[in-house]
Amino acid sequence: MEQLIGVIFIVYISLFALATLKTFLEFQMSSYRLASNHTFIQTFFNKGNWGEYKIYTELEKVKGKKRILTNLYLPKKDGSTTEVDLVMITKFGFFVIESKNYGGWIFGNEANRNWTQSFPNKKKFKFFNPIWQNKGHIRALQETLAITDPTWMHSLIVFSNRCELKKITLTSPTVHVIKKQKIKRVLKKITAKTKPVLTPEEVEQYAQALEPYTHADEKTKELHIETIKAKLSR
Repeated sequence: MEQLIGVIFIVYISLFALATLKTFLEFQMSSYRLASNHTFIQTFFNKGNWGEYKIYTELEKVKGKKRILTNLYLPKKDGSTTEVDLVMITKFGFFVIESKNYGGWIFGNEANRNWTQSFPNKKKFKFFNPIWQNKGHIRALQETLAITDPTWMHSLIVFSNRCELKKITLTSPTVHVIKKQKIKRVLKKITAKTKPVLTPEEVEQYAQALEPYTHADEKTKELHIETIKAKLSR
């Protein structure tokens, strides 16, 4: 019996090692490593980073000229910063993505300040409306790039496949709340009814204008976190 348990344990460890190696090789092949400046360890063992990485790999599959940027710390009018998880720029404009690597049941209304995450054990957690959060990101992005046309901006709130979007109420046609597995399908629907607004050269120019706001130093990140905590404590 002990020998059987030992064999099962070795097989389990071997399978885990192979799966981890496969994940590591996929990570090395993705451009996320350079875009985010995150190592495999920083990505694999951080829930937020891992969620962003999985979304990034889906965006990499989008055909045509595109630029994908991660973790942009954009300046706001009040002197603070706002952190944008992901921005993909294509000829159809800017796809501004807020990543939510959450599990459980998700309930939310675009008009309400807080949304709810619920679990089978009856535990519930409130979190700030991600649509409002992403609206702030889009506003900062437009101000940074001096873009006045709101139709260039597409807001996507992307949740983990582990969750269930139980009841989500939306009112804005340019806002999309989806699970990661539906990214490609939703992007295809958006682009099918959207006219191109940028040339390949403009896509590159806007991406270059945003690159200085990526790879923020620790001081910028810490100040950003302190500002968020101060707002939540009011």
